[in-house]
Amino acid sequence: MDFAIFARAVFALAVTLGLVGLAAVALRRFGPEALARLAPTRKDRRLAVVESLVLDPARRLVLVSCDGEERLLLLGEGQVLPPVKKGRA
Repeated sequence: MDFAIFARAVFALAVTLGLVGLAAVALRRFGPEALARLAPTRKDRRLAVVESLVLDPARRLVLVSCDGEERLLLLGEGQVLPPVKKGRA
């Protein structure tokens, strides 16, 4: 193998690694904010989590707004729990 071909391959590898490194530094510096600005803007969302309250390690209350109407959900162990009825236990 000729030395010129070997030097050319090493130079091409160095340039490629340099460009990858430069892209990594730019992404770290400008990060998700730059990518978010490039994404198309969406209309107003219909669904939003208004507030969340942790009751204990297994249960959580979540206030959800959908089309201007708010619903209170009791979540537990990955599922929506049925409402608890008041009464004697």
